[in-house]
Amino acid sequence: MGDLKQKRIGNLDDPRLRYEYMNRPYGTVPVDTTRPQFSWVSEVAYKNVHRIVARGYDTTELVEQGYGLVDLLFIDFQARIPLIEEEKMLNYIMILALEDGLSMPAALSRIVARSKTFLTQAWGASILAFGHAYGAYSAFGNMLLEGLARAEKDGKTTEQVALELVQGKLDDPALGVSELMLKDPAAKRIFARAEKLGVAGAHIAFTKEIVKAAQQNSDHLVDLDMLGATGAVMMDLGFTPEATWAIIAISRSFGAGAHAIEEVEREGTTRLGQELTPKEYYDGPPDRPVPPLADRDKIARSGQTHSPEEWKKAFDERQKLPGSGFAIIEEVEDPSKQS
Repeated sequence: MGDLKQKRIGNLDDPRLRYEYMNRPYGTVPVDTTRPQFSWVSEVAYKNVHRIVARGYDTTELVEQGYGLVDLLFIDFQARIPLIEEEKMLNYIMILALEDGLSMPAALSRIVARSKTFLTQAWGASILAFGHAYGAYSAFGNMLLEGLARAEKDGKTTEQVALELVQGKLDDPALGVSELMLKDPAAKRIFARAEKLGVAGAHIAFTKEIVKAAQQNSDHLVDLDMLGATGAVMMDLGFTPEATWAIIAISRSFGAGAHAIEEVEREGTTRLGQELTPKEYYDGPPDRPVPPLADRDKIARSGQTHSPEEWKKAFDERQKLPGSGFAIIEEVEDPSKQS
């Protein structure tokens, strides 16, 4: 440090400076001893060399007593041991959520696994597919909460609020009602199971009103889907929309992991540039010669338009070009309406 102070850099030893630069103090501000220092604090759990404690319960003792994974989810997210009926209901939902066959998330897991990456990254890619259209448990659950709160505040029936929701969100993939389950009874079975176990409550009842309103206002057949069934039951079990999303996503990760492992074991891995694609898989413009730069002006075309009519014509033509993004219409809400 002494050598550092002896150096002279540019004008930093100029006597007109307000302080002697080369002798300025090093380090940070003094420790503030008037208040406790920052540390992470959690109500969820702690761990020492002898035990792990979740919400006050020793996890080793829980396991030794015969409690299982589903019980610990209630403890972690709700700080309580569930009723037997509640445990059975969550177990039912998690089993249905764990595997979905060769769905898009499973395909994502397989594709990433083929790139010889870590397996956790492969099935993590599957969970990243849980957007607001696929697996929109947060959006759906918060819609139910807001609807029930509005019914209580405004003195409306859940039937009236359900109709208002449907009128504004009929085609919203997070409505919990769609044409996805017209031939699959799984969603209705979830509600039936909840009613049989005696755990059905206000969220299931409200969702039924939403289904009824959607069926009356839709121009095509719709019914309860897995998002609506799963989300409503989870909330009647006491889980928040965000906790529901986390639990279902992790449940699905087990199935995605199995798909990733199978893909590697059956097909191996693929290195960058190894995969070849036959021309039969290509349906774009035919092969064409690359023109000399001297002929560029004879072939090149400007993408600029000079009138609304020209723009509309050019836009319509570009929408016919797959892979360009012109066929994707982004719905952007006016942020000023949210304030």
